[in-house]
Amino acid sequence: MPIRAVFFDHQLQVVQCAYPTPGEGEALIRLRVGGICNTDLELMQGYKRFSGPLGHEFVGEVIAGPEEWLGRRVVGEINIHCGQCDLCQRGIFTQCRQRRVLGIMNYDGAFADVFRLPVQNLHLVPESLADEEAVFTEPLAAACQVVEAVHIQPTDRVVLLGAGKLGLLAAQVLRLTGADLSVIVRRERQKSLLAMWGIHAVGREDMSDASADVVVDCTGRAEGFADALDLIRPRGTLVLKSTYAGIPQADLTRLVVNEIRVVGSRCGPFGAALRLLEQRLVDVRSMIDAEYSLDEAVSAFERASEPGVLKVLLRL
Repeated sequence: MPIRAVFFDHQLQVVQCAYPTPGEGEALIRLRVGGICNTDLELMQGYKRFSGPLGHEFVGEVIAGPEEWLGRRVVGEINIHCGQCDLCQRGIFTQCRQRRVLGIMNYDGAFADVFRLPVQNLHLVPESLADEEAVFTEPLAAACQVVEAVHIQPTDRVVLLGAGKLGLLAAQVLRLTGADLSVIVRRERQKSLLAMWGIHAVGREDMSDASADVVVDCTGRAEGFADALDLIRPRGTLVLKSTYAGIPQADLTRLVVNEIRVVGSRCGPFGAALRLLEQRLVDVRSMIDAEYSLDEAVSAFERASEPGVLKVLLRL
């Protein structure tokens, strides 16, 4: 029985695909809601040279797999690890040397009627969370990884660059540390959201160079990296939170002379993200700009690529 899938191969289409066959340890999941991420848009620009069904932010229902999972609503971690390499043996599963990544690298994505994922990647969605909230679990987990990777103290002065989908989630997580947080914004929509959440929004011209203890760069742009280098104080910490479409040119000598600590940050803890959502400590509903059906995926991606648009959802 064929299924529909949002398939990218030089162009984006909704196509008929073969019904997936689960491998050992995999479950079959029926998509309920998917979220379009900036990484999905970057894949269409050549990132990872990906070809296949897209999608890694999802809420679904298990329809085949271990009995205790059947009929349960789930979200899922995107890294499929081998469990055998040296990094897996050390518990660093997100950096598995043989890893495949849901809808990003060597593994079919979640934007389909039915898709597969290892059972060990699944997390149950609490009953109190609606699908349109739970679909933010993966990017919120990535935002949580900032404070997992860097100890941010309440006395730190923190600046966040890039108030897009991921940046707004990271800002809400950073607010919970009690740090002196400023978010550099260019659009009124983001400014109003941050004001609603009690987070200080500023322009780049309002910030002094070499003034921040921690700078979190969520821009994914060379200009953002350059601004981050200007804003960080000597011996400060620079957190790179977005992948870069190109290779940014930077004066790396400044990193050496000013003894800047640079931390890459990628995937994060799903359990923590689900708790934040369940306890209503992070607002995600205000970030939803549009919803489309799976058949309207091409239009959904066009909307998601418009400047300033936040989260666009796909519903089955």
